[in-house]
Amino acid sequence: MSKAGSRILSSARQALAIAKGTAKAGTYRTHVPEELDVAGIRSKVGLSQKDFAACFGVSTRTVQEWEQRHRRPSGPARAFLTVIDREPKAVRRALSAN
Repeated sequence: MSKAGSRILSSARQALAIAKGTAKAGTYRTHVPEELDVAGIRSKVGLSQKDFAACFGVSTRTVQEWEQRHRRPSGPARAFLTVIDREPKAVRRALSAN
C-alpha cells in the first residue's frame, strides 16, 4: 500500500475509534467552534436568559453579553455551550442535585 493510502486507512481507523468512544485521550484534537449562536442555543433549550444562566451555572449578565456579542465565550465556555447545544438533557442530568 502507498504511504498516502496507509495514512488514509490510519485516519479512518482513528475516526472510527473516536466515534465509538474508544480512542485514547490525547491522541486527537477536539474541535471547539470559534463562533456560537448563544441565543439560538438558549432558544433551542427553551429557557429565558435568567433560567439558562441558573441552569448552567453562569450569570445572567454573562448570557446577555454573549448574546449581544459584547463578550465572546472563552474556549472552555464554547466547549460547554457546544455540549449544551448537542446534549442539553445530559448536561441538565449531570448538573442536577441528586
